[in-house]
Amino acid sequence: MRTEHSHAPADIAERLSSANRTQYLRDFIYGGIDGTVTTFAIVAGVAGAGLSDTIIVTLGMANIIADGFSMAASNYSGCKADLDDRARIVAVEHNHIATDPEGEREELRQILALRGLDGNLLEQATDAISANKEKWIDIMLTEEYGLSRDAPIPIRSALATFFAFLLAGSVPLFPFLLGLPDPFRISILVTLLTFFLIGTGKSRWSLTKWWRSGLETLTIGAVAALLAFVVGSLFHA
Repeated sequence: MRTEHSHAPADIAERLSSANRTQYLRDFIYGGIDGTVTTFAIVAGVAGAGLSDTIIVTLGMANIIADGFSMAASNYSGCKADLDDRARIVAVEHNHIATDPEGEREELRQILALRGLDGNLLEQATDAISANKEKWIDIMLTEEYGLSRDAPIPIRSALATFFAFLLAGSVPLFPFLLGLPDPFRISILVTLLTFFLIGTGKSRWSLTKWWRSGLETLTIGAVAALLAFVVGSLFHA
C-alpha cells in the first residue's frame, strides 16, 4: 500500500523540522468562512430590505475592513495570551527543576512509563532527557500541560486571518463592484461556490471526503445567509 509521504531519513528530518507549517490552517479557514458569511449577510440583508446597490457596496466594504481588522486583532490577542501563558508555565517548570529536581524527574519518569518504557531503558531515557533542561521542559509542556511543541506566532496568525477575511469577504461584492446585471443572483452563486471551495480545501487536512467537507461548509454559510436575508426582508419598504 502506498504511504502518504516518504520515510527516507532526510525527508523525515525535514518534515519534523517544519511540523508547524500548517498551524495557520485554522486561521485561514476561520477568516475565510467568517469573511464570506458576514459580507454576504450584509449583501443579503440589504438586498432583502430592498435598498440600493450603492448601500450594499458601502456597507460591504466597511465590513471587510473593520470586521477583518477586528477579527485579526482578536486572534492576535488570543494567541498572545496563549504565548504569555506558555511563558508562565516555562518559568514554573524552570523553578520546579531548580527547587525540586527529583520530583520533576519522577514526573518525567512516569510520563515516559506511560509511553511504554520500563526497566533500565526507562531510567536511561529519564537520565538522557533530564540532562538537557530545555528538552526536558519541552516534554513537560506537551505531556503535562497539553501544549503544542511549537509556540504560536501571534502576528502571523493575525495576518492569516485578516488576508483570508479580505480575500473571501470580497467575493460577494464583486458582482456589484463590476456592475454586472442581476448582481444579487450572481453574488449568491459565487458565494455558495466560495463556501464549497473552502470546505473542499479544508478536507486536505482531514479524513472527510472532499465533497462532504465542501457541503458541510456550504450548508453553514447558506443558513447564515438565509437568516440575514429573512431578517432584511422584514424591513423591506
